[in-house]
Amino acid sequence: MHGGVLIHSTLKSALLLACLGASAQETGVFQLSGGLGWSKRTTWDLPAKPLSIVQAKDSRRVFVLCEDAKVRIFSANGRKEGELPVGPDIRGIEVTSDGESLYLLSAQNNRVTVVDLVLAKAIDLVGAPVLGPADAPVTLVLFSDFECPWCNKEFPVLQKLLEQNKDKLRIVFKHSPLPSHPHAEAAALAAIAAQLQGRFWPMHDALFAGHPWTPETIRSAALKAGLEMELFKLDQVGPEAKARLAKDRKDARLAGVTSVPAIFINGYPAKSRSLASLQSMVDGILAGGERRP
Repeated sequence: MHGGVLIHSTLKSALLLACLGASAQETGVFQLSGGLGWSKRTTWDLPAKPLSIVQAKDSRRVFVLCEDAKVRIFSANGRKEGELPVGPDIRGIEVTSDGESLYLLSAQNNRVTVVDLVLAKAIDLVGAPVLGPADAPVTLVLFSDFECPWCNKEFPVLQKLLEQNKDKLRIVFKHSPLPSHPHAEAAALAAIAAQLQGRFWPMHDALFAGHPWTPETIRSAALKAGLEMELFKLDQVGPEAKARLAKDRKDARLAGVTSVPAIFINGYPAKSRSLASLQSMVDGILAGGERRP
């Protein structure tokens, strides 16, 4: 990066147009100037003087450093997604290709600070199984797969986290069975059928204890969970279970889940699944006074 932050000419033009505001031509009007055809796509109003602008290489996010010591984050179409307070010494920014880490450049201190960013996702939790107090201020959403060994190993970590935050945390379970696991979808439908009998968590534990996985594993788990078997068989293949699984899969896609276990705390994706890291997120959310969405 020569002389601070490298900014592409197209982004410089976008910044200029944002500063011009209402004095620029109307949006969508095509104009010619010196052999260049151009039209303003949109204008972003900023509450402070912009100093620098960068765009992630995947084009999903744009970052604007403003004179009030804040970096404002926008989607590519100009919707504000959040803002990051930075020091008044920060005079340049750069971003990783995926837009998930930001480099803050301080000429005053000859320092580069790297900040990892997570933006909250809105996840529909209606009808999902809950563990912990319903009125807890912090909600941890887990997308999981019963045939996934990493999901099996992660849940004891989440149980410890729940023990450490008994009156502050609840865990919500969402199904995201992977196509590579031949029994995962059937196990998810079985767990939903158990939920319809009010026995989700016993079935959850019995399914994760099912080793090795065979066609008999799910039936054995249902017996262990104390289900009424004839009703279970009907519900497992019924429309309600299929609809709930389809909804969870849709919610996983909307949240950007690509692997499991995937954890969100008050909508913020957890980049690390260690107990210490998850507790740090819970503490940060409680310290910030942010209630669950």
